[in-house]
Order: sequence, then structure tokens, then C-alpha cells
Amino acid sequence: MNSALEPAHEPGPVTAEAPSNIAFIKYWGARDLEGDSEGPVPFNRSLSMTLDACRSICSASPLPEGSDDEIHWVQEPAGGRSSAAEEAPPAFVERTKRHLDRLREWSRQTAAPYAGGFRIATGNTFPSAAGIASSASGFTALTLAASACMGFDLTPRMLSALSRSSGSGSAARSAWGGYVEWPDGDGNAAVQILDERAWELCDLVAVVETGAKKVSSRDGHRRATSSPYFAPRLAALDGRLERVRSALCGRDFEALGDAVEEEGIDLHLIAMSSRPPVYYWSPGTIEVLAAVRELRADGVAAYATMDAGANVHVICQPADAGQVEERLVALGSVERVLRDRTGGPPVWRGGAEL
Repeated sequence: MNSALEPAHEPGPVTAEAPSNIAFIKYWGARDLEGDSEGPVPFNRSLSMTLDACRSICSASPLPEGSDDEIHWVQEPAGGRSSAAEEAPPAFVERTKRHLDRLREWSRQTAAPYAGGFRIATGNTFPSAAGIASSASGFTALTLAASACMGFDLTPRMLSALSRSSGSGSAARSAWGGYVEWPDGDGNAAVQILDERAWELCDLVAVVETGAKKVSSRDGHRRATSSPYFAPRLAALDGRLERVRSALCGRDFEALGDAVEEEGIDLHLIAMSSRPPVYYWSPGTIEVLAAVRELRADGVAAYATMDAGANVHVICQPADAGQVEERLVALGSVERVLRDRTGGPPVWRGGAEL
């Protein structure tokens, strides 16, 4: 990082919001998962759509030098504001503190090293650890809040690289709005393919499970290379990635949907055939996938994809969103539907609001 980087404003309390994302081409399988200063190294490029309503909100306040970091968790803050902070789970606290240590270390390369502690309060507007990329938005929000609290304004590329160092590779993509590819070919940050105004799509998340998944994404990444289908998927990915890029640039929704649904199934094929296998699907997952096929048979353009979890993201165009939502809500296994769309980049503002 540039040693000439100067603070842009006075340090102080801030609140940051960062979007989740849904991967159209998945990041699955990585080296260096234990996390050196650079973060995980993926076996393949990934490409995602940044979301709007599904986001993480993080407040950061500076504490004096020598203070321990204070980490608090907020259950699904409404409208970005809540005072219901509570003690966070120990594993979450440990991972958050490790990342704050990385950010303090990064600040030593700048013109204003920071040696104080942080009071962090953070939460998501959607279920955590359930296959909706909560680590991506969470660590991007944490990175943005802590860096702004120290007085720095990060470019999206800087935010992408620093967020990735948390160990969440998908966090590299949540630093941008619109459609994002990671890595960018010239380093480990992500690059924006199209901004959020280029093509609005809808993502209706059929929530069939709200609890934390039994096998973390991190463990799934570790097991991925043991699947006999891992190498064939890698061999096919360059062509599939180009299909997604071309469909996005050409606004070809049918071509996009075909590639996205194919890729979503492939990730879970790898997971289920890993050693030991990882079963993220639930009976509700199967019911939603069947409903999506029925919608297409009825002439409604809708396509399904899933990250590492049981919940299903149904991608459609705005004109069809109401009909798709109505069909999903009627399913017995669906607890609720999160209606989302293509979203913009992370933002921060002064003041600790959580």
C-alpha cells in the first residue's frame, strides 16, 4: 500500500454500510485459506452482482492506545439503526479482532499509523452464515468503518484488497456496485465490469433455512479440490465466465440465466462429491428449484443459483419480480422471501449509529 497515503479527515466514530453479492460465477476452492496478509488465493476468477437491500452495517469508534477491541453484534438492524448491541459469538470476535490487527498493521505503511483500539458494533439486514455472503458484506463494512474511523478514505480498489485480507475472498467483490469480477488480472483486488445503472436485475432470495450452516464456506473451500469433478469444472470455467460477461454486456437475460443456473448446480456438485462430502441443500432447496423450473415452463424468465447454503437466489427481470415472488411465497418450505436488486457500492457516514 502507498506509504504516502495521508488521512483525509479527522479520526472519529463512523458507520459504514456494505452490500452483499450473489456470485454468478462462483469462487469455490482456494489456496492460503489460513490467511497471510494478502488473504486467500482462488483457483478461478469469479463474477458477481452486488445487492442492494442485503447489506452489513458496522459502526466503529476509536479507543485509546492500549485498549482492547470491543466487538458487539446487532441482530438484523432495522433501517441501519439499532441500539440492541449484544456480545458477539467467540469465533466471530476472534476473526474480527484478527482483521482489526491487520488494519492497524496496514496503517503503519501510511502517514498516520494507528495504535488504538476500536469499539465495533455490526450486524446484517439478512440471515448470517446461511449462503447469502454475509462474510463478504460483513468484512467489507468492517474494513470501511475501521479505515474511515482512522481518518482514511479508501478507493474501491484499496477497499477490495484490504477486505480480502480478512480471509473472505468474496469480500473483494463487495467493494464495488454493479457487476464485479475478482481477481482483476492485475493483482488481487476486484474490478467493476458494469455499474449498478447499466442493467437492473432482481434477486429474490427464497429463505428455507435461517440458522448457520453446519459446514462453513471456509471448510467447503478446503474440501473442494478432493472432488473428482473439481478439475473438469475449472477446465469449463473460462468459457462459462465469457458467456456471463457477454450476456451482461449484451443484456441477454436468457443466456445469462442459463450460465448462472449451470454454475450454481456445479458448485453443489463439487461440494456433494468432496471428501468428506458437504450437503448444503435441504428439502426446501429442492422445492424452490422445482418451482423455478415450473415458472420457466409457464413462460416466466427466472433462474436459480445458490452460494454455499440451502437458500436459493432466484434471478429475474424487474417486470417478472412480482409473479416470481408470489410463487415463492406460496411454497411451504419458504420462510420468507428477501426481495433484492442490483445495488451500489459501500458508503460511510460520520457517527456511530449502532
